[in-house]
Amino acid sequence: MGRFISRWLVMTIAAGVMVALLPGMRALGEPPVLGIAAFALFMALINASIKPIVQTLALPFSILSLGIVALAINWLFMELASWLAVSVFGVGVTIDGFWWSVLGSLIMSIVSAIVGAVIGD
Repeated sequence: MGRFISRWLVMTIAAGVMVALLPGMRALGEPPVLGIAAFALFMALINASIKPIVQTLALPFSILSLGIVALAINWLFMELASWLAVSVFGVGVTIDGFWWSVLGSLIMSIVSAIVGAVIGD
C-alpha cells in the first residue's frame, strides 16, 4: 500500500507539471490540485491494473504500427482517467485532444522518472 501511495504522489507531481506546461490541459476544481490529484489517482490505478495487460495484448500490433498503437493506448487511458475523475469526484483534468495527450504522457513519463529517482521509488 505504501508503494502505491508513493506512486500516486509521483503521478500527482508529474500531472501538475504536465498541466502547468501544456495549454491543452486544464485542472478542474477548487483548488486545482484536487483535480490533479484525482486524475493522478485514476492514472495510478489504471497503470497498476489494466495497462500492463492491454499493452501485452497489443504488443504485436504496436510493433507492426511502429508504436502508434502504444500512443493510442496512452491516449485512451488518459481520457479514461480524466473521465473517471470528473465523473466520480467532480474534479479532474480536461484534455483537449489526442496530441495534447501524447505530449502529456511524454511529460508525465519524464517527470515521473526524475521524481521517482529522487524519492527512491
